[in-house]
Amino acid sequence: MSNREVVTLSVGGVRFVTRASTLQHFPDSRLARMLNGDDQEFKQVNGEFFVDRDGTLFGYIMDFLRTLQVSLPTDFSDYQRLQREAEFYGLYPLADLLSQEHLLKPRLEILEVRFSLQEMQAFFRIFGSCSSTVETLAEQITVFAGQQSGQSWNSPFPSQKPLVPLPLERPSHHDMVFQCGTDYSAGDQFVARYVSIKPDNRKLINGTNVLGLLLDTLLKDGFRLVSTRTVSSAEKAECYSFERMRRPAGLTLTVSHNPGSSGAAQAKRSQAQKGK
Repeated sequence: MSNREVVTLSVGGVRFVTRASTLQHFPDSRLARMLNGDDQEFKQVNGEFFVDRDGTLFGYIMDFLRTLQVSLPTDFSDYQRLQREAEFYGLYPLADLLSQEHLLKPRLEILEVRFSLQEMQAFFRIFGSCSSTVETLAEQITVFAGQQSGQSWNSPFPSQKPLVPLPLERPSHHDMVFQCGTDYSAGDQFVARYVSIKPDNRKLINGTNVLGLLLDTLLKDGFRLVSTRTVSSAEKAECYSFERMRRPAGLTLTVSHNPGSSGAAQAKRSQAQKGK
């Protein structure tokens, strides 16, 4: 790679090395004009362009130029300062995105698990403030049913008979309902329901075991248990409340360059991973 293709910048004492083409994504920006020697504020010293601006924030500027995406840490708070930096460099599409802080800030997500025991059955209801998280959980949880005989509901071994997967009850986009355990039908025959939660491959029939696996799955997915309360002592119903900071979907710039123009930029949401 020739020296003309590699550009070194010292921004507030922080050194950056990049391609010239990266700085030229937006031809009318000051960074693109800098390469042509058209902006005297950017001084070249010993082959490096010196810029008397915030070096830490410039790291986000470079990330944007390389990916055309705005992706900020969950604890980021300097939206207005970063917006001023984007305006200084003439990156107005980025400045426009940063002015819409509500699209970029992480949001608090609430999820509630209700669990109750009734004789040999356990009932679960999961409610979440984010429908995509509930949808992801619904894809992870499978209920299997089959007729059994002569087994206790605490038996860890399912019958040799094939088990049939059952659809989860979805009262709305924000909740789901399912159950496990056994329900006597006639004589010594009863219907047994097992629950499997990916990536765990076990089929569990004991409600307490299913609850433990479900809570562990949520904790591994970044949720934090904030409270546990008894909803009904008579029905042995408990409620577990979780929360986590959910990163927003990434914002991507679609850039089209036309001859003689600076390139029209349009912001749009990219598809992020469900529930993350």
